[in-house]
Amino acid sequence: MNIPRGPTTTEPFATTLVTWQRVHGRHDLPWQTGEAYGVWVSEIMLQQTQVQTVVAYYVRFMQRFPCLASLAEADESAVMESWSGLGYYARARNLHRAARDVMTRFNGVFPNTVDDIESLPGIGRSTASAIATFCFGARAPILDGNVKRVFARVFGIDGFPGTRAVEQRMWALAHTLMPECDAPIYTQALMDLGATVCVRHRPRCTCCPVAERCIARIEDRQRDLPAPRPPRVRPLRLRHALLLQTADAVLLERRPGHGIWGGLLSLPELCAQTADAAQDEAAQWLAARGLPCEDVDMLPVVTHGFTHFELRLTPLRVRLSARHDFAAESTLHWLSFTELASAALPAPVRRLLASLDD
Repeated sequence: MNIPRGPTTTEPFATTLVTWQRVHGRHDLPWQTGEAYGVWVSEIMLQQTQVQTVVAYYVRFMQRFPCLASLAEADESAVMESWSGLGYYARARNLHRAARDVMTRFNGVFPNTVDDIESLPGIGRSTASAIATFCFGARAPILDGNVKRVFARVFGIDGFPGTRAVEQRMWALAHTLMPECDAPIYTQALMDLGATVCVRHRPRCTCCPVAERCIARIEDRQRDLPAPRPPRVRPLRLRHALLLQTADAVLLERRPGHGIWGGLLSLPELCAQTADAAQDEAAQWLAARGLPCEDVDMLPVVTHGFTHFELRLTPLRVRLSARHDFAAESTLHWLSFTELASAALPAPVRRLLASLDD
């Protein structure tokens, strides 16, 4: 059954969406409490991740870190473990840094203005506006991916929204459309419309409250708007890594807090680019730590796509009869196979370890 449309096209865009959201919008998401800490965590998790994926992570995260102080006091490794599998791990590192920033700069009280919220690590203009609107009664427009798609279609805005000129045009439109009243409801309506009706593929135009005024629908251009990102060739990065395993454990290394997979547990990485050089470097790495260097197997390449490059990782597996102890301050750690499920691992490393034979 189709969802009834909202008011007629003679009414303001914002009024139409507010009326629609009150009846047909989402009202049961776990972070819809108006409490700044929970809203902030959800907004960070929802960056480049869909709601249905976020909900379970959000619930677990809030159970482990129920307040801002508990997050600030936690070790980064614990935060990364709770984030493991959600991807884009810089979000978790920034969330942790921001919690500590709030404790020191704002005496543990989450800031209530757009400018102060945006000054925290990992928070951009749109996210700061959403938090200020939902939690502190601000009248601050947002412009996330869903909203860009709605604006591009309804108002017929050509061009890739990621370009500066198109984005500036959309920001100007967002300010113009922002209502004097019901700003939180209108903001939620934009999010709900983009997430549930004006979706990327096969938009549900017969259910849309603004279909009658939508340029993309009128001109049959839903597939064309918003314009896709211009094609680009992602550079290829070749890496080799050591996979040391015993019968019940694998050796992992805590990566530095910055860069690719910062703060996660991963396989010790080699510098060599070629297979022969990797074999030699692996032998040197093992010998330097008093480990046997025979029986080094090169496993199939693991590929993983990042936003700006494609990674091809070749693991070199070494089977050991027993664990070798490392200094307490070492970044190297043995993890039993039973501990891997809850460990903070990069997605391709998790897939690799799950695929290992006996």
